Amino acid sequence: MWRPLDGPAEGERCYLAPSTLHRWLDQAGRQAQETLAGQLAGVPICRQVGTDGLWARLRGRMERVVLALVDSVSGVLWPPVVVEGEDSELAWDHLFMRAKRAGLNLQALRGVTSDGNPRLQAYLHGALRWVNHQRCVWHLWRGLGRLFNQAVQHATVGLPRAEAQAAGEQLRRELADLVRRVLDAASYADAEVALGTLKAHRWGAELARTLTANLDAALVHRQDYNRGLMRVAPEWLWRDFRLRLSRGRNHGSDQRLQRAALVWAVYRNFTPAQWRSERKRHYRRPGQSPLAKAGVPPGELSYLDALNV
Repeated sequence: MWRPLDGPAEGERCYLAPSTLHRWLDQAGRQAQETLAGQLAGVPICRQVGTDGLWARLRGRMERVVLALVDSVSGVLWPPVVVEGEDSELAWDHLFMRAKRAGLNLQALRGVTSDGNPRLQAYLHGALRWVNHQRCVWHLWRGLGRLFNQAVQHATVGLPRAEAQAAGEQLRRELADLVRRVLDAASYADAEVALGTLKAHRWGAELARTLTANLDAALVHRQDYNRGLMRVAPEWLWRDFRLRLSRGRNHGSDQRLQRAALVWAVYRNFTPAQWRSERKRHYRRPGQSPLAKAGVPPGELSYLDALNV
């Protein structure tokens, strides 16, 4: 066994270099690349998907983006793509066309969740008109941070430091509760009522104006047509990607990063989630792999078997 932390035993030397591991990974990636056509054909889908991208820095300060598309209910990951950037419709077309090649029926799609990339919205409007776009609620919250700070700053002008801090914390709680009622509303009508309450608040006008502009996109998941659509972009995918493959800087070129991402997608679809819950993480499918959740359990097959490794 190779145990790098223990070091070699006396009289023994280990000749396994990191480049050897990357060469093995790239060989598996070439195998995954050859199986792209129809790779997930016949896998049931919920018609709702989420998409997100991870920036990766390669050698020579070259930057690329790994784009991923994941089923909202089962978590099945369609083959990712590596592109130069997210700010072109061609990049998103590449992602959806690759998923189609792997077996995704684009005509059956109903909704896509993302962080609100305008090029993705333009692509959906032009190529997939029947697909609704859900704005990531977490990104909406993050975008409201500046408005929260402005409201607190204006409301506490001239107050002593201790009083200003207490008043600011109280105001943040009040405004956060009102915003939460809008974004977590059970229906569009309830959201409009909550929005009116926020607008009537002395310091909630700017927050209400911003939410009004994004209300339709934030509540797409409440429609019957988009039942099952996730509310947040699948950024949680990249935690596992970084743990197994870093951020890409070890792969050298975008071609090798692409092949590594394809291996990672196969690994993720075949590997069961943990049964246990961590302190800050709850597994949506404990003990089940995405393929098992979709209704096509791999049984005793592993991702290495799928890749003929």
